[in-house]
Amino acid sequence: MSSWSRFACAALLAAATALAHAQPAYPDQPIRLVVPFPPAGGTDAVARLLAEKMRVATGWNFVVENRAGAGGNIGMDAVARSRADGYTLGLGQTANLAINPALYAKMPYDAAKAFVPVALVAGQPVVLVVKGDGPYRSLADLVAAAKARPGALTMASAGNGTVGHLTGMLFAQKAGLQANHIPYKGAGPAANDLLGGQVDFYFATPQTVAAFVKAGKLRALAVSSAERLPLLPEIKTIAESGYAGFDTRDWKLLVAPAGTPAAIVSRLHAEVERALAQPEAQAQLQAEGSVRMGGSPQQAAQFLLAEQQRWGALVRAGNVKVD
Repeated sequence: MSSWSRFACAALLAAATALAHAQPAYPDQPIRLVVPFPPAGGTDAVARLLAEKMRVATGWNFVVENRAGAGGNIGMDAVARSRADGYTLGLGQTANLAINPALYAKMPYDAAKAFVPVALVAGQPVVLVVKGDGPYRSLADLVAAAKARPGALTMASAGNGTVGHLTGMLFAQKAGLQANHIPYKGAGPAANDLLGGQVDFYFATPQTVAAFVKAGKLRALAVSSAERLPLLPEIKTIAESGYAGFDTRDWKLLVAPAGTPAAIVSRLHAEVERALAQPEAQAQLQAEGSVRMGGSPQQAAQFLLAEQQRWGALVRAGNVKVD
């Protein structure tokens, strides 16, 4: 090699090294975490817990931004349209990543292609509840009554296409019963009518009904996840009650826009896992009715695909429409 060639190679190497050192370390600015629901709800609480635990552990700055509307579609669309640079993340969940693509005639994003999964954060089952002083003291009681009078019993939900509604549909299929679905405009009105005896049963989020269950105003008959819920450990699962394999959850999945560099996704995933491994973080999740999930980004991607197929099939089979 000539002296000139050696000089040129050395110069190129020096320039490349200098350029690499000139690249700012990630992250060098605040990370926006989009929550596709209003403040003070379950997804918002998990997002703020995650952001705070990661901030304390890493020193990174997070800005939690609530972008509610259209069942979470508006917020997730904002994430999908953002630059794939690791500075915009979204806390998606069962509705906007797995149910809505089948529920809505037109979606603003392709849930199967618009995002790269970063980490499965937490899962929350729904709780099957009845009136505390009512006649149903077990899941078997409720099933027997529903079978004795097909279509007579009323099932409340927080709205068409919600996890509670579809869990109720799935349970009715597994149990071979018919019930009259009554969709409400939110969890609170549904719980109020159950308390007042206007409906017979309700698949509800834990935070909506746990206080009523503990006070005896509502009776919990079962939870929908494969494992018992730490918030209500005495309540059996549907699977334990004779319906093997039954498992539905309203899960939370941290995602980034498709095309986000793999190194950034890997770094984010590692920090999420480290933050959620803290006992205090797990205790806070359990207090609001959730359980840490975890797993690699690859496992999260496989989980998302399976959930999209499962929930989509249920929506189509039931011809479910939005309110």
